[in-house]
Amino acid sequence: MPTTQIKTISLPKSGVRVFYREQSPENALIPEKTILLLHGFPSSSHQYRNLIPLLASRYRVVAPDLPGFGFTEAPASFEYTFEALANTLAEFLDKLSISKFSLYIFDYGAPVGLRLTLERPNDIEAIISQNGNAYIEGFGDVWGPIQDFWASKNSAEDRSKVATAMLNFETTKFQYENGTPKTKVIAPESYTL
Repeated sequence: MPTTQIKTISLPKSGVRVFYREQSPENALIPEKTILLLHGFPSSSHQYRNLIPLLASRYRVVAPDLPGFGFTEAPASFEYTFEALANTLAEFLDKLSISKFSLYIFDYGAPVGLRLTLERPNDIEAIISQNGNAYIEGFGDVWGPIQDFWASKNSAEDRSKVATAMLNFETTKFQYENGTPKTKVIAPESYTL
């Protein structure tokens, strides 16, 4: 049985070194169909560790860590916008010679994947969306610091405010455990890695 491979690839245009997981059917040199998995916030391709082998029995499965997440390395000058993330993803797909694929978008990966879809509509064979927003209506109060940041000038002070509010262990753990009656079944590495 094939296993999920851990890989990295350098993208010269964006300066990003993308970490990704990939697995294909055992007897396929180049599988006919590819599924691209885009993770949510706060997460990485690690969230798909159990799904990848299931899908890989029939498809080539590729799950990158978006810049700013997991093990992907981005230069200090990288601009963390959905547009920049989508452009980096397009460069990643070109580097891997992936021109036709299905897109599984989750949470934060949705606006990235949807921007990519608008840029490359003929490349997309299907879209599977789970908890993916393309709008801001219905966002709860917890999103206040991020919405303030979106309206800011992207200064170091603005970035520091949103980082203090959102990028801490307790907020991350809350995002995994809030709303579930069985917190003991949530793997702690999900919100720790």
